Amino acid sequence: MTGVFGWPIRAVLFDIDDTLVDLRTAMEIAVRAVSAEYLPELSEPQWQEVHREFREDRGGHYEAFLRGEIGFIEQRIARARRALAVAGGALPVERAESWNACYEVEAQRNWRAYPDVVTALDELDAVGVVYGAVSNNVEAYQRRKLDLAGLSRISVLIGTDTVGVPKPDPAIFHEGVRELGFSAAETLYVGDNLLIDAVGASEAGLAALWLNREDRSPELPGGRRWEGAQLSGLAGLSTLL
Repeated sequence: MTGVFGWPIRAVLFDIDDTLVDLRTAMEIAVRAVSAEYLPELSEPQWQEVHREFREDRGGHYEAFLRGEIGFIEQRIARARRALAVAGGALPVERAESWNACYEVEAQRNWRAYPDVVTALDELDAVGVVYGAVSNNVEAYQRRKLDLAGLSRISVLIGTDTVGVPKPDPAIFHEGVRELGFSAAETLYVGDNLLIDAVGASEAGLAALWLNREDRSPELPGGRRWEGAQLSGLAGLSTLL
């Protein structure tokens, strides 16, 4: 089949977090549930700022984890401390391990696929397009996330530990392409991060689609704009192929 990309797409690779799985909502529920005792009588706008700080990770802790400079739990606790601090709270050193353990339980309890995901996968199955996932987290953790979110049908999964590099390094995209069995040009990558997912996949030689669920600006560093394909949801994905 040939669609908007001008040539047949025979395989699709997906990002996971905030593309297939609504991690943002799970994070917000978990952060509030396990941080309320440290932030008493917080207003809703203040909670939203806490969520924003934790989610956006303006301290760059997750990037430090991807570079191998700190551990996964260490980056999360650092983000939590910074997020609580914006609302005048603090996470005591002796409570950090407990905070993280409780956060993990609450987050996993709320891992859910977006409502449009199952239908999109059904449509790909119907037209014979194979699919998998490439994620900037370790494979075992993301496998559990997919399974708990009801997406165990996604059997091909490439994590940062699979090839030793994160997106946007071309090697991690290419490993996904290799696992699905088609060429990079025949494989579409779909993700919510404009720079890491859309631009990264495109520069690695894949077709790329930016999943812009929040109607964000297509502006890129250096005054550039994303001129490629984008969707606000996964409904109708198969019709573009």
